Amino acid sequence: MASYLTVFLFLCMDVCVVMLFGVTRLSPLVVPYSFTTLWVGGLLRFTALVLVVFFYPASPAWMKRTSGVQTLAVHSLVYPAYVTLRWACGWSTLELIWGWHTWQGLLQSYAVSALSLLLWERYVPSVHTKKEEKPKEKGQASLQRLLGYLKPYQGRFTAVLLFVVASSLGEMAIPHYTGKITDWIVKEDEPDAFSNAIKIMSILTVMSAVFEFVCDLMYNITMSLVHTAIQSQVFESVLKQEIAFFDKSSSGELVSRITKDTNDMSESLSEELSLLMWYTMRLIFLYGSMLLLSVPLSVFTILGLPVIWIVPEFSGKFYQTHAVKVQESLAKSNSVATETFSSIKTVKSFANEDGESERYKKCLEHTYSLNKVEAAGYAASTWTNSMSSLALKVSILYYGGQLVAGNSVSSGDLVSFVLFEIQFSHAVEALMSYYPRVKKAVGASEKIFEYVDRKPDVSPEGSLAPKTLRGHVRFNNVTFAYPTRPDENVLKGVSLELKPGEVTALVGPADAGKSTIVRLLERFYKTEKEEILLDGRPLQDYKDQYLHEKISVVAQEPTLFARSIRENIKYGKADATDEEMYEAAKQANAHKFISGFPHGYDTNAGEKGDEVSGGQKQRIAIARALIRKPQILILDDSTSDLDAESEHMVHQALLKNSKGRTVLLITNKMGGVEMADNVVFLQGGEVLEQGNHDSLQKRNGRYAEFVRLQNTSFHRKAQEDS
Repeated sequence: MASYLTVFLFLCMDVCVVMLFGVTRLSPLVVPYSFTTLWVGGLLRFTALVLVVFFYPASPAWMKRTSGVQTLAVHSLVYPAYVTLRWACGWSTLELIWGWHTWQGLLQSYAVSALSLLLWERYVPSVHTKKEEKPKEKGQASLQRLLGYLKPYQGRFTAVLLFVVASSLGEMAIPHYTGKITDWIVKEDEPDAFSNAIKIMSILTVMSAVFEFVCDLMYNITMSLVHTAIQSQVFESVLKQEIAFFDKSSSGELVSRITKDTNDMSESLSEELSLLMWYTMRLIFLYGSMLLLSVPLSVFTILGLPVIWIVPEFSGKFYQTHAVKVQESLAKSNSVATETFSSIKTVKSFANEDGESERYKKCLEHTYSLNKVEAAGYAASTWTNSMSSLALKVSILYYGGQLVAGNSVSSGDLVSFVLFEIQFSHAVEALMSYYPRVKKAVGASEKIFEYVDRKPDVSPEGSLAPKTLRGHVRFNNVTFAYPTRPDENVLKGVSLELKPGEVTALVGPADAGKSTIVRLLERFYKTEKEEILLDGRPLQDYKDQYLHEKISVVAQEPTLFARSIRENIKYGKADATDEEMYEAAKQANAHKFISGFPHGYDTNAGEKGDEVSGGQKQRIAIARALIRKPQILILDDSTSDLDAESEHMVHQALLKNSKGRTVLLITNKMGGVEMADNVVFLQGGEVLEQGNHDSLQKRNGRYAEFVRLQNTSFHRKAQEDS
């Protein structure tokens, strides 16, 4: 839209000016002031565009901002700048200066303007819309954050920059002395100059290589330190988040952010940023050397570069479009293969192997047809790249030959210039390739820094850490819904009490809210300040570390780490002695089977405890909880995989050693419930009945009905097993 509007305004204004010159015959009056007229014309174009943009109601909003005015200024003054550069090269520019009354100049004016519009559209897209400015600012903020990690190593990066300068300067030796050698050969004088040039080139090249080696070594080591610092901070920040955060984010996504994303970002910054730095410095030295050899040739090169960038764009877009289609077709083929292999039993049961093979073959044939088009697009893209680069080099040689014929430059200078130009073009292409990758790496860091900046959505940590804790817990009319399901209350006005020295059994059907009570007691989720009290004080008032030292939880499916059993038990108390470990294992009825392993307590538990049975895993987890000697012990159906004898022994050991300890037992096994001092029956997130087992049975209410159903299910299962 902006490009069309600009071109339309150019046309309207130029028609008026051409008619003015033709009718009034003003040309002879302004010939002595040709360049002044040229620049004044450009300023008039700019002024006319600005007036139309600001006074035309339907003009794009972005053009009224600073970025829009900047765009109009560039497109209005690009042609005067182009003609001035041609004049600096020594070319005839009279017919171009009078572009408003000569059709040749007028057409070239539009060609240059169109080229500038294409380049601006391609390489400066962020000025067109307001929405695109925000990511840019966000990316700049991320870049500043990344640079902040580099501050401790400012000295190293200064040394790296000096080595880059020295190495880049040394690489100028071969093109420079190659030209000198050419002049010496042509003139056939100074016989020792050739050998001296070879020696100097060799010394400078070797020194350049040494500087580059030292620079790369120092840079990569420093970037590894930066990567370690970033990854460590991200991991630490994620660990500090609340449980609700982990409910919403999958483990795979978190690990990917911490490892893959930080690795990709660091590798891009280490490799692409390094190359960007190298090529930028080389670009400066190369173009400086070209200017020293010939200003007209250098200007000519700059004028020709936009052409070799734009021409391959058209064929490149065609290739990129079909490359995406090929990837989509391959993904479809992979989907067919995955679906077939994952459902292989169904495929074989219907004897449809041939049908699936035909289906997969058709997908491959479609991919092949797209591959042919993609190959043609790739060939066309490569050909246009080569031809445009070749055209520029031939043009430079042609123009350089004219300068040599006119004694403006020597043959050796032309040879050196061509060598410099080859490296210069390569450096420009490399910069254009690596700069977007660096921007992408900076963009990838934005999600990582979101984790670093995120504040846990939990109540502020309290300050209470009393020397003694009785372990008296009270739930006062607690209503709670998980953050992932805010409209569904899991607990509805729950009130219950856990007393020190007593075992409280929490009983109820599935989805009654039993495990939710445990999670709230561990302060994994937020509740109102006065809803949960510990020793008469709000749970939120206690220090987090202190709270989890005093409360130990053993879940139905406990997680063991891929470490030794010794390390897993001592995970509950890192500084525990072996005697304390043995005592905890004996209370959990685990010491006997652990000692029976070939390596005893040094036996590896395997990934998530897969090397031990379910019952053994539960007893190891109970030992891990008991080694802390907690004041509040919560067993969340933690003996479900134990046989009756083992369960009885564990319960007896816990009762024997639970003097003064608050025990919350979540189970539907009546053997454990009958030994409890208090039973809380929970259903649908509400407490329906409370009391001991016998009194609740006599009441013949919901609890008694639940017990009958449990016993009926148990007897049926026993009959089926028999």
